[in-house]
Amino acid sequence: MRQFIVNGWNSIFDAEVSPLRNIPDVATRHYVLQGLAFMWAVAFATAIGSYTVLAASILGHTVLIAAAAITVATFSTAAERPELFANNLGRRINGEHE
Repeated sequence: MRQFIVNGWNSIFDAEVSPLRNIPDVATRHYVLQGLAFMWAVAFATAIGSYTVLAASILGHTVLIAAAAITVATFSTAAERPELFANNLGRRINGEHE
């Protein structure tokens, strides 16, 4: 197992073993490896960040969907049974409070 890990490490990071050995300029090889390292760091940070905020994301989406459903129900009720909104408002017909 240890040799497997060492071989995996060397196949990526050892300039004499990795496919980057085919790039003749050492500086360019180094810049390419740095670019790949940055890409993987961002990829892992994004993945871990999305996993840790998954519950908050689900809750947020649930609230948005519920708000949309309540709005649709309110509009549908107002269109079909507007009297539900006119009764029990605590005002008389002339607009004064009871």
